[in-house]
Amino acid sequence: MATLQPTADRFGDYFVNPKHVGVLAEANAIGAVGALGYGDAIKLMLRIDPASERIEAARFQSYGCSALIAAAAAVTDMIIGQSVAEVQDISSADIAEYLGGLPAERMYCAVLSYEAIQRALAAYRGEREAATEPTLCKCFGVSEAVAERAIRSHQLTDPHQVTQHTKAGGGCCGCYKDIETVLARVNAAMVSAGALRAVQAYRPGSVPPSAIERKPRGDSPPPLGARGAVPSHITMAPRPAPVAAAMPRIKLPPPESRDRGTPEQYAQIEQAVQSVRPTLQRDGGDCELVDVDGSAIYLKLSGNCVDCQLASVTLSGIQAQLIEKLQRPMRVVPVS
Repeated sequence: MATLQPTADRFGDYFVNPKHVGVLAEANAIGAVGALGYGDAIKLMLRIDPASERIEAARFQSYGCSALIAAAAAVTDMIIGQSVAEVQDISSADIAEYLGGLPAERMYCAVLSYEAIQRALAAYRGEREAATEPTLCKCFGVSEAVAERAIRSHQLTDPHQVTQHTKAGGGCCGCYKDIETVLARVNAAMVSAGALRAVQAYRPGSVPPSAIERKPRGDSPPPLGARGAVPSHITMAPRPAPVAAAMPRIKLPPPESRDRGTPEQYAQIEQAVQSVRPTLQRDGGDCELVDVDGSAIYLKLSGNCVDCQLASVTLSGIQAQLIEKLQRPMRVVPVS
């Protein structure tokens, strides 16, 4: 592939003014990776000239953090005008380098963008995705194959590096031992191939699980005095009671005027709301379906979601997930 020199402000430029955003109606190669339910998703659409096998146009849609948006936008610039063979050789490390580098905890954005490229090219060649690809991390839907490719491409030798590059293990940490197993197996294969020194290969149990496994899930942190001895000359002022974030108070329309749809539609909405609750419950929050009126879904937040200053962001995320699950425009309205 052609040499692409990074610039200092490239990351910021692609995030603030992302290029090639939207739907490419004439696309003949589409690669989608991630899902709204996991917090990050990219859909990459390409128009490839069958005669020259060059990328004539590229567009993307993404849902996620600033780094994910910037990486997806950068990919379109990297591949337009390139041949299929050249694009095939682009690695996630190339994407990160093109952006001028990414923080370690955002390297998964480059990996997701790389996976979107590979899926688009596979679709162009008529290849089908493996229907039963083993899942490594259920919290974020990361397959073993994605983790293996990231380990090889970036020469990862630490489970925490795998989490940074794929998000696997960044949720409940229940897959930590599986990550260790995959990492040790791939590292051993890399050593046999001469791609890694034996002393660098990971040994299961040599690195403890991340501190994220021990982070509190909804409980208030203990007072300082409970965590350790406080010197006698220090007087601890009482901690003020938390102030709940201001939430808009919405008055529901009268019950007789609400359009709840058919019983089947209401049940479908109930099921969709139930599916997003575990994500909130992991951080000590929750939501409850109060009622439905046409395209408006009235939800009551509880637990940590009530006091959270990012409650509006949480509602936006819930709304996006419900729209994806229901496949129709919906509006989430908070009620107290």
